[in-house]
Amino acid sequence: MSDEALVTRLRDLLGKSAVLTDTDVTASYARDMMPLAPSGTPLAVVLPANTEQVQAVVKACAEAKVPIVPRGAGSGLSGAANAIDGCVTLSLTKLNEIVEIDPGNRLAVVQPGVVNLDFRTAVEKHGLFYPPDPSSYDWCTIGGNLSTNAGGLCCVKYGVTTDSVLGLEVVLADGSLLKTGRRTVKGVAGYDLARLFVGSEGTLGVITQATVQLKPLPQAPATLVAGFSTTEAAGEAVARVVREGLVPSLLEIMDASSIKAAEAYLKTDLGAGSDCQALLLGQSDAGGEVARRELAALEQICVDCGADLAYTTEDLEEGRMLLQARRVVLTALETYGLWLTDDVCVPRTRIAELIRGCEKISAEVGLRIAVVGHAGDGNMHPTIVYQPDDPDEFARAQRAFDEILEVGLSLGGTVTGEHGVGKIKREWLAREIGPVGLRVHREIKRALDPENLFNPGSMFSMT
Repeated sequence: MSDEALVTRLRDLLGKSAVLTDTDVTASYARDMMPLAPSGTPLAVVLPANTEQVQAVVKACAEAKVPIVPRGAGSGLSGAANAIDGCVTLSLTKLNEIVEIDPGNRLAVVQPGVVNLDFRTAVEKHGLFYPPDPSSYDWCTIGGNLSTNAGGLCCVKYGVTTDSVLGLEVVLADGSLLKTGRRTVKGVAGYDLARLFVGSEGTLGVITQATVQLKPLPQAPATLVAGFSTTEAAGEAVARVVREGLVPSLLEIMDASSIKAAEAYLKTDLGAGSDCQALLLGQSDAGGEVARRELAALEQICVDCGADLAYTTEDLEEGRMLLQARRVVLTALETYGLWLTDDVCVPRTRIAELIRGCEKISAEVGLRIAVVGHAGDGNMHPTIVYQPDDPDEFARAQRAFDEILEVGLSLGGTVTGEHGVGKIKREWLAREIGPVGLRVHREIKRALDPENLFNPGSMFSMT
């Protein structure tokens, strides 16, 4: 089947308006938010409105031997949704229905095109809570979160996306619909196929529906901020929190560079002092006396580890203001140039070593590197700032990106905690999982997608 014939068939299946071929339009679907990841030009962008249309698209592309790249909102940071030349980009934004909210069983059934924040808002009306909260939660979609196994600020207590998934519906490479998982709290029948597809970045199938579990709506959070004159002291405080069994709903860290950027952007003093090298932000959503005890224990640990500042508040607005400093870091860094954020997770006892490693890399490449991250689970986001119109700076930013991953692995970590592998970290995945792990990945891919239809070249190569 020729390209023209495939486009005609897709228009017959979906309607003319749901098949986009104008290159000025399709260019906006060609890549996500990762500047280093390669991207190509799609043959067409299709916008199916239901599962049956997704199945029809998959069957048509399989017959024509044209690859498919599934796509959510494009908020990703790994290039996993980037087009390759001649592919059909399958956008799932029209599958945007919250099919069911079941308060009695604390679960919901949702389509992939639903925006994370919209879903959270909908379940909150039932006194329930959907935990996964990526930083782009106000525009990223559930499907993208599922495909990359997205995390967020609350992972320390509630886990990543897969920890909330009960079951999935997935269109396979032959167009058939796999229904896997359950609606019950427990269930061990067969392989856990739902978890196989979560985090597979569209390489094994197209997720068209998910059954997810919900939590009771947490209490309003109380907040802690603590400033340290050394990174090592902040790192020891994090390690103490883990050793003593405390599980705050949020525990974030900011290094000196990110603190200064946030203060300049917000035009405010965070109260940490000019010598502050690291800031910890913690929250408890347990409510009442339990929250007060949790924060008191966190505060005491910080003081014992040498914090120059340790302050807690139950005032919601004050807590939002303190946390805003963490949330605005990437925006604040844009005042210095374009940012390139890395994603590396290390054992929580080695966070300070990672930050020191980033400081050394920053000095070697001559670029600003600010480190923020989820201290509670060790997932750090070193962010490199460079001038996009300077090829030399861009090359140094690329070098820094890779050297940060090298440091992360050397500390016993992983090359991605929540952004995924995509098309930017394929070689790093191979290094991390080794030849046997890579062979198993390829065998699973061949079993489910023998013609390499879905997102070829993402995560790993087939040769």
